[in-house]
Amino acid sequence: MPLIVMCGYPCSGKTRRAEELKVYFEENTERKVRIVGDGALGVERNSVYADSQKEKNVRASLKAEVERKVNRDDIVILDSLNYIKGYRYELFCLIKHAQTPHCLVYSLTSDEQSSLWNTDRDAAERYNQDIFAALVQRFEAPDSRNRWDSPLFTILKDDTLPFEAISDALFKRKAPPPNQSTQSQPLSSANFLYELDKITQDVLMVIFNAQKTSVPGDLLSVPGSTEKIELTRSINMAELRKLRRQFISYTKMHPTENTGQIANMFVQYLNKSLH
Repeated sequence: MPLIVMCGYPCSGKTRRAEELKVYFEENTERKVRIVGDGALGVERNSVYADSQKEKNVRASLKAEVERKVNRDDIVILDSLNYIKGYRYELFCLIKHAQTPHCLVYSLTSDEQSSLWNTDRDAAERYNQDIFAALVQRFEAPDSRNRWDSPLFTILKDDTLPFEAISDALFKRKAPPPNQSTQSQPLSSANFLYELDKITQDVLMVIFNAQKTSVPGDLLSVPGSTEKIELTRSINMAELRKLRRQFISYTKMHPTENTGQIANMFVQYLNKSLH
């Protein structure tokens, strides 16, 4: 059954809203409501969000738990930051694969308000200020124009949740149809598509900028890759973008478990394609 994805700054009221939704649906439907979140995993916030690999592992664990709990009868609420658009896209792919509707509930607060609520928490539940500031800076706000962020319900701190509208979004909409990519991609890396997009774009910019001072025959070093680009001729951005699109299409269908290998794979692909 449907998935509700909570989203917002740290200490923006997401958990309170998730509990309000749980109470509403349990009182007004016969469905069970299951909340999946950092609390259930026993996440130590300051340790996890200070370490990118730990954070990726937590996101993967949360998504795996959502995937296990999504079924024909229950409502699942994912109560976490969900602040990376690439991760929200992967959740969208998950619900397409499961053929169930979803919606996003965005608890919108200012960073000042969230910071104040953070300082009011017990010490064990509080984010360190540096961690809090970094998460706010990295936050990628949802946009209803993106299909993975729609339907989007933006809730201010004094708002009452639009329970009926959320219910209609979940129960009166058809599930998005599955497509080839959602059927074949294992969705094993919590941030795979985001990393694929970012890393390949970074490689393109390295090549484009390096050509200003390089000549054919030079080897170009690429950050994150042990391979080097063999620059045999001048390459314009249009050709690079075309090769990038081809690589992304192929890699979506054959994802790697190790996102650290994406840069090497892309460089190898470019070297073969450009000769």
